[in-house]
Amino acid sequence: MKGFALGTALSFAALCAPASGETPRSGRIFVDPDSTTSQAAARLEGQSRHDALLLSRIASASWFAGGTPDLVEAKVRDIVDRATAAGQVPVLVAYNIPFRDCALYSAGGASDSAAYLAWVKSFAAGIGKRHAIVILEPDGLGIIPWHRTLDETVEHCRPAGQDSRAADARYEQLRGAVAILAALPNARVYLDGTGSSWLAPGEAANRLVKADVARATGFFLNVSNFESDARVIPYARWVSDCIALVTRGGLDARACPSQYAPADFKDHTTWGATDAAFDRLFEKAGLKRDPASQKHAVIDTSRNGRGSWHPPVGKYSDAEVWCNPPNRGLGRQPTLETGSPYVDALLWIKIPGESDGQCHRGRGGPADPERGLIAPSAGSWFPEQARELIEFANPPISQDR
Repeated sequence: MKGFALGTALSFAALCAPASGETPRSGRIFVDPDSTTSQAAARLEGQSRHDALLLSRIASASWFAGGTPDLVEAKVRDIVDRATAAGQVPVLVAYNIPFRDCALYSAGGASDSAAYLAWVKSFAAGIGKRHAIVILEPDGLGIIPWHRTLDETVEHCRPAGQDSRAADARYEQLRGAVAILAALPNARVYLDGTGSSWLAPGEAANRLVKADVARATGFFLNVSNFESDARVIPYARWVSDCIALVTRGGLDARACPSQYAPADFKDHTTWGATDAAFDRLFEKAGLKRDPASQKHAVIDTSRNGRGSWHPPVGKYSDAEVWCNPPNRGLGRQPTLETGSPYVDALLWIKIPGESDGQCHRGRGGPADPERGLIAPSAGSWFPEQARELIEFANPPISQDR
C-alpha cells in the first residue's frame, strides 16, 4: 500500500531524490527564489529588508489557498518545475477546504465538496510524476465544523446553517483528496495531526484514521504553532503508536495514553509515564512497534525554538497564545535527516515572518495589547516578528549568511 513511511529519515531523503536518480543534491528542500519572503524583502528597507532576505535563503513551504483549478495547476507546476530543475524537493501546502479556519483569521476555502475535489485534482496535476511533499489542509482535522469528539462533545466550530453533516463532509473531502494525491507516484502526503498542545493522541489518531491516513504517508504537526521539539517529537511517536494500536490491535482510541494523562502536560519530566503506558498497551495487544511501517510525522519547526509563550497569569481573558506571541524564535532549520524513526522531516511550513493576524487577546482591539501595535493581517509580512524570530533563534542562526 502506498504511503507507509520508510524506517529512517535518511531513506526518506533518498526517496525524495530527483527523478533522474541524481544523488549529490538529494534530500534538499526547495528554496524558492521567488517566495513570498523574497517578495516582502523587495518592498522593505534597512534591517527589515536584511531580515527578510536572510529568511528567504532558507527553505520554507509554498502555500496554495484558492484560485481556479487552472490557476492552481499552473502555479503548482511552476514551483515543481523549478524545484525539479534545481534537484530539490518542494513543500506544497494545500489550504482550500470548505469552512477553512471556521471563518476566523484565515477564513476561506472552496464553496463545496465538488469544487474542492476539482481544485485538488488540478493541484495534483501540477505535481505529476515529480517529487513533492504535500501538507494537506492545516487545521483540516483540528477545526472541523459541527464535529463531535470521542466523548461526544460538540466542538466550537459551528457555522450557521450547518449541522453534523458538515463534519461528515469534511472527512469525505479529505478522503477524496488523499485518494487523488496518493495516486501520484512520487508525492508524500501528510494529514493534519494538530500538535502536542492540542488534541490527545487518541483523538488525533481517530480523526486521522477516518480521513484515510492509511493511504497517506503520515501526518503533520505543530503547523503555525510554537511547541518545542522536546514536546512535539514524543507526541509524534504517541500518535503513530495509537494509530498502530487502533488499526492493528483493535484498541479503542479513547484508551490511548496522552500528554494529559498519565503524564502532566505542564511538566515535561512526567512524559515518560505516557511512554510506559504505551509500552504496556503494545504488550497487552501482543504487538511490537515497527517504526518502519507505522505512520510518520513531519514537524513545523519554523517558530518553535523557544517553545510556546506563557502569558502573564490573569492578564487576558483570551491570551490567544497561538497568535503572534512575543519573543519567539526560529527552530531547527528544514531537513529530511531528523534522527527520529517516527519523523520524516523538520520543515518550515508556516512562513516565519508572516503574521498570524490581528490579535486582540480578549481586549477588542484594534491593537495587540501585548505588543502595543496593530499587527498585519494573516499572511502579511510582520517585520517586528521576523526580527524577534531571528534574534531568539534556537539553535542560533548566522545573520551574515
